[in-house]
Amino acid sequence: MQGTRFTGILRDVTAVVVVAIFMFPIFWWGLTSIKPINAIFNKDKVVFFDFEPTLVNYQVVLFGKSRAELAIESGSTFGVGGGSTYDSRQTILDSILIAVGSTALTIFLGVIAAYALSRIQFRGRQAYLNWILSQRFMPPIAIIVPIVFMFHYVGLRDTIMGLIFIHTLINLPVAVLLMKSFFDDVPVEVDEAAMLDGATRFQIFRKVILPLVTGGVAATAVLCFIFSWTEFLLSLFLTNTIRTLPVKISTFVTSTGSEWGFISALGTSAIVPSFIFILLVQKQLVRGLTLGSLKD
Repeated sequence: MQGTRFTGILRDVTAVVVVAIFMFPIFWWGLTSIKPINAIFNKDKVVFFDFEPTLVNYQVVLFGKSRAELAIESGSTFGVGGGSTYDSRQTILDSILIAVGSTALTIFLGVIAAYALSRIQFRGRQAYLNWILSQRFMPPIAIIVPIVFMFHYVGLRDTIMGLIFIHTLINLPVAVLLMKSFFDDVPVEVDEAAMLDGATRFQIFRKVILPLVTGGVAATAVLCFIFSWTEFLLSLFLTNTIRTLPVKISTFVTSTGSEWGFISALGTSAIVPSFIFILLVQKQLVRGLTLGSLKD
């Protein structure tokens, strides 16, 4: 009994330590975002809490304020430089549009394809599934050059629609494979029973099967949104004037140094949409992530 209790306490302590290790970078990221510049670049010691919090970094990147004007207003000119290039309002709007658009398109195509692959038997089906899986294994850098040329010739380079298409292309294999596993967990007898009642294949898919895999759709949508929201390489090569959040953050590393205050403020803000999305669908997400793992 004593050994069992000790094991439980040890497990709990280990879990807390592991979570703390993984959460500390996020905590430090958020803490840096409210530090004044002299606390961020303090060479004498690491500053944890002995500083006066400031929202200057958020005002610059989220509201387009000039860092120079804010510094003068506060009576401090330490590290003052340009501020106009750090305005990220348009970047945030573009990133939301691209992530939501690519997620919606991926789910629409992926759900239909996954249902067909789950229910229709045809020659070479397993080989086709393996080919879909291989598309996700392929690193984006291997296809970036032909993709850039193709997008340039069809007029999709440096456009929001082009980024929506390429993010859909990257996320579609994951969506198809995940959704297929969820559809596979729904017995085929459900389809057959609905057919006996006179339902068409489309009616079965829309009114019978799809409501049963809502959790899987939610889980897949969350993953696709996060993948699109954080994608960097393709967005970097396929855009000049349109910038997603990861690309915008990379521009804060300049020849005169890294703007860690602005980087941490924009990075912390970028976490918020994903966090809210997960909170809104957490029940469906848990159900969806466990649905595909339950086998008879």
